[in-house]
Amino acid sequence: MSELHNKIGLRRWLWRAYVQSALLPLVLVETVLIACYLLSNQAIRDAQVQYLEQNAMDSLSATADQNAQIIQDHMGHVAANTDLFAHMVEQALANPAHTPPERFATTADGARYSPRNLGGAASFYSAATPLEKQDLGKVGSLASLDSLMEEMKNHQPLVASLYFNSWDNYNRIFPWFETQKQYPHDMRIPEYSFYYLADAAHNPGRLQRWTDVYLDPAGQGWMTSSISPVYRGDFLEGVVGMDVTVGGILEEISRLHIGWGGYLILVNQEMNIMALPHAAEHDFDLQELTGHGTQEAVKSERFKPAGFNLGMRPDTADLAKTLAKAPNGRAEIDLKGRTHLVAWNEIQPSGWRLVALADRSEVMAATNNLAGHYRHIGYLLIAGLVGFYLCFFTYMWLRASHLSDRLRDAIDGIADMLRQIGLGQWQPRRAESRILELDRMAESVLVMGQQLGISENQRNAAQQRLELVAESVTAGLWEYDLEQDRLHLRGEFVARFNLPGCELLRHRLHPHIHPDDAPRLDSALNALRLGVISRIDLELRFLAPDGSEVWMLCRGRKLELEGEATHTLVAGTFVDIEKLKQVEEDLLQRTREAQAASQAKSRFISSISHELRTPLNAIHGFAQLMHMQATQTGADTQSLDEILLASGHLSQLVDDLLDWSSLQAEAPKLTLRPVNAGRMMHECAEMVRGQAETVGLELQVRLPEAPTHVMADSRRLRQVLINLLSNAIKYNRPGGRLLLGVEPCDEHLRIYVEDGGEGVDPALQGELFEPFQRLGKENTAIKGTGIGLSLCRELAELMQGRMGLHSELGVGSRFWIELPLANTPSSVGRVERSGRPRVIHLDDDEPSRRRVARALAGVADVASLDHGGQLAEALQQGLPDMLLVDLGVDGASAISQLKGIEGGADVPVVMLTAKPDPSWLSFYAFRAVLLKPIDVEELRELASSLLVKEEPHVH
Repeated sequence: MSELHNKIGLRRWLWRAYVQSALLPLVLVETVLIACYLLSNQAIRDAQVQYLEQNAMDSLSATADQNAQIIQDHMGHVAANTDLFAHMVEQALANPAHTPPERFATTADGARYSPRNLGGAASFYSAATPLEKQDLGKVGSLASLDSLMEEMKNHQPLVASLYFNSWDNYNRIFPWFETQKQYPHDMRIPEYSFYYLADAAHNPGRLQRWTDVYLDPAGQGWMTSSISPVYRGDFLEGVVGMDVTVGGILEEISRLHIGWGGYLILVNQEMNIMALPHAAEHDFDLQELTGHGTQEAVKSERFKPAGFNLGMRPDTADLAKTLAKAPNGRAEIDLKGRTHLVAWNEIQPSGWRLVALADRSEVMAATNNLAGHYRHIGYLLIAGLVGFYLCFFTYMWLRASHLSDRLRDAIDGIADMLRQIGLGQWQPRRAESRILELDRMAESVLVMGQQLGISENQRNAAQQRLELVAESVTAGLWEYDLEQDRLHLRGEFVARFNLPGCELLRHRLHPHIHPDDAPRLDSALNALRLGVISRIDLELRFLAPDGSEVWMLCRGRKLELEGEATHTLVAGTFVDIEKLKQVEEDLLQRTREAQAASQAKSRFISSISHELRTPLNAIHGFAQLMHMQATQTGADTQSLDEILLASGHLSQLVDDLLDWSSLQAEAPKLTLRPVNAGRMMHECAEMVRGQAETVGLELQVRLPEAPTHVMADSRRLRQVLINLLSNAIKYNRPGGRLLLGVEPCDEHLRIYVEDGGEGVDPALQGELFEPFQRLGKENTAIKGTGIGLSLCRELAELMQGRMGLHSELGVGSRFWIELPLANTPSSVGRVERSGRPRVIHLDDDEPSRRRVARALAGVADVASLDHGGQLAEALQQGLPDMLLVDLGVDGASAISQLKGIEGGADVPVVMLTAKPDPSWLSFYAFRAVLLKPIDVEELRELASSLLVKEEPHVH
């Protein structure tokens, strides 16, 4: 049902195809285009914003620079006039007065002042200086400067008033006002900043200075003063000053133009705002102080509140630090939640900063409006695209529905044809379609039905012939259901052994099978169910109704049924092999008889040889004693020499015969180990060098340049080389060539012996290695039996090598033996590769694992596993030299894993069990079975035997 729910109809399939192949790409393309439009518009806007911002900052900087220059010019003019005014005051005080002193009035508190406005300056002598100490002469000298003060005031619009303050609290100020009403009667002038900032402590250079903004005691509101000291020698007579009101500064600043609705503020060196225009009051949340709100006299200094200091405000503290660091520059600042662009420049020599500010949103207003316009155009494009595709999707849906209906009708017709063919109606009614491909499909289905009808008839005929052949060749057929554990038997086999022709449980077949063979069949069927094997091939003895035994060959293999992954069937045959068994038994009997005869012959030859050796040893020994006595007495020894030569020849003949007979009777066990070829050649050469020199031959030896090892049995290799060297000496000519050398040959080493004898005819070379074959040399003076080369070839083959020759008549012969190099993978056994043998022990019994480890200590390295799941990881480290397994612990699976690896079939497997199962013993090729509890000595002997067999020993 879940698969049915996952399937879709033809209409939906076509619609998905339209959407995936046509509509979605179109929508994607349009979306990408609109996205590109919006992104490009945004990129252009960002570029414009960046350009305008840079342009605005440049403009602000230029404005600040220009306006700062203007303010600097005005302030510089005021400063210059202040210095001029101080110089004039200094000269006036130095000259006595020539004008009569003006009339003064005195307050009740003792302050002297000018009571009327006579068109000149106003005078005020503070009561802080007693009347008798007031210097009226100084007052008269200063009166001569009133016209100068008037001219300076009139030519400097920014200057609100000019004044001179003396050290003894005298004040002369222009224009005139009622000083007695404005000043405190006991006013101490040196305590005010417009005086003490010019004294020697604050102005040691006696230069012009500007004060901070303060509240004017003269009643003109908030102002700043340009002051300059007046000295008489080193004595400070007083300070002159020119007052510039904040209102005047603001009025001057208001005449300066700033774009984008910006404004200018004036900041002194202490970061106090000296002039704040009305446009800036909202942003800084301040109201500029211009006038004096009360009529009370200013009795002490008063400066602007802390709120006018940029460094003490949280929103402008960073700006204050930036302004203090550089005389000019640019920055950004947030005021009232809005970003402002800032540029400033320094006004010299006062060190003030003229700061220009403009709202960033005002600067970018035009660009933002244009970007919004283009963004609206993009939204309109998106809306138009959505509307268009809604209409287009509707049309495509209707079109897809129409096409799917036409296709579905044709496909349903073809499906109906296939359905009828599936029911055996080979000639269904043909479906019609206007679509060429579907019409051809219907025609092909019709032809297919006809072919299936013909094939079905042929299949029925072939089935009948097959059943006929099966009945004539096999005794019966069988099927085994792995899931149901049931057998189904058919054919002549059922009637012959009186078996039911229907399905039957497996155990009901046991009474018809020999008791020794039934467990083997059960083991094979169990292995099929476990998935260990996929086919079986068993020879079983079935019991006929009369009680006789009949040999049957039971063969079968697993079949995977299509469409039924979980249902597996095993099918096979029963073949009568009773006659084959009888023939096999006859052949085995005759083979045993032949082997017994061969062994008897070998024993006879061996016995005769031993019998001959005893008298020969006595003859040879006594002949040697007699030869020694004859030599001492000087008697003739010719006869004794003949006896010694003949007895030596007979002894050699007996030795060769014994070796050959032992090879024929039973191949000897050779232990192949790495042998140093150069050392072996040197030893053999030295052993025969004296024999060669006796007959006038010089033995040359060409040893390997580097130490080279071959896999061989050292004793047998020495025997082969000495035999080849002896033959080369015997069959050589006087002064002929005699050479023992080596040459590499792939992964082998070829050791050869060359002689300068007569050579061997190519036609006779094939017979040279036959036993007792001397190729016509039997009647010559050269002694021999003809079995030496045959024995050498057999020994070479037993050492996994080979032997051959190359000979030319009249030139000589080269006999060689090839042996595998000891460092090649194909020749080095597992013991040589990995050191000590490696044994895997699979057993869930902890005492058993400890006993095995103790038994094999010093013999092999034991890897103990307690469950089959660990075997795969252990096999990744390489094949073991032996596997000890308890079949009760995933034993079948472990054996299957081992046999499934290349080379795993050669690993000996030993079963450990407390109760052996004959069925497993018959099915798996165990090398041995050990009963639990394990005998330690028995295990050590068995392991030593099996591990030795796994080494490169040859039989």
